[in-house]
Amino acid sequence: MTSDFLKFAALLPELLEASPDSVLRDDAAFSRLALELFALQFAHNAPFRRICEARGVTPEKAGHWSQIPAVPASAFKELEFSCLAADERTHVFHSSGTSAQRPSRHFHNAQSLAIYEASLWPWFARHVLGRFPLATGHRQLAILTPNPGQAPHSSLVHMFDTVRRRLLAPDSRFFGKLEADGAWTLDFGAALTRLREASEGGRPLVLLGTAFSLVHLLDDLAGRRLRFELPPDSRVMETGGYKGRSRAMPQAELHGLISQRLGVPASQIVCEYGMSELSSQAYDIEVRSPESGVRSPDRVFRFPWWVRAQVVSPDNGGEVAEGETGLLRIFDLANVFSVLAVQTEDLAIRRGDGFELMGRAALVEPRGCSLMAV
Repeated sequence: MTSDFLKFAALLPELLEASPDSVLRDDAAFSRLALELFALQFAHNAPFRRICEARGVTPEKAGHWSQIPAVPASAFKELEFSCLAADERTHVFHSSGTSAQRPSRHFHNAQSLAIYEASLWPWFARHVLGRFPLATGHRQLAILTPNPGQAPHSSLVHMFDTVRRRLLAPDSRFFGKLEADGAWTLDFGAALTRLREASEGGRPLVLLGTAFSLVHLLDDLAGRRLRFELPPDSRVMETGGYKGRSRAMPQAELHGLISQRLGVPASQIVCEYGMSELSSQAYDIEVRSPESGVRSPDRVFRFPWWVRAQVVSPDNGGEVAEGETGLLRIFDLANVFSVLAVQTEDLAIRRGDGFELMGRAALVEPRGCSLMAV
């Protein structure tokens, strides 16, 4: 690993922790850093270099971040897109999916994980926790996934555990369980106890989970004929799809049931978009305290300032016009030791500086973090 590569990796966490007015909001500044990282990854990531050469794009020829070749997400299943030598890799995240599918792999070392954790925190704090993320009232988390010991290769679980550690939330707990077949289920009794304690104690709860885990929880509540009224300023963050692990439902119906069974209004329910192949996440609204009187923006996903997202035509790869549908392509500066440009298999509608998710493209195998159609 060259000193230039290590200098870039050391610089990035400072940029990720910067204010929303970061220099990276400027397209020219973002492009300079993206092209610098492209050159480093081209030199140190052999599979990526071969793809770039096959497309006729090298660091000498690319003049803008949008010209950097994007690696198809499916290619992460077959090739090791890593700038880390095999003996430097201390951790790997796998994509979710059915047990019959071969997962994508995103390799990390200690420095790479530190960047991943620095990347996830500011956008999570702003969009899920609100303006005062370290307030005592927001330190109670209920996490509907297995714990890191049971799911060590899940980037989502690592993300939730990073939030738990960052908040110093001693009352937080993982309520998921890992079954023998690899399925994620819930400890319903313990989860209901936490919901009851939060409702009766008046302390806001932040509930984090996948769409299918929330369906399992809501179905269990319906079967028991239970409803809770979580305290004001409680939040729910849902992510991912159903992966055949529960019945699927439109987003509006899911959020309606969350409001009905848990007493959390739609304005306090946040959707997250992330992938194991990335180091950053997008959110569809920024929650506000009920007392603020400020309406949440429309449900359009946006990445932080160190990421650019395009919606491109599956026919020619060019960016589609405003309001048109295409495939989502992401350029993530936090993907330092992998590849910064990833071509997803998710359909989206271009909405200004964000995007509206439509689901998986046709003929693509289902994956756990695919979004339901809305």
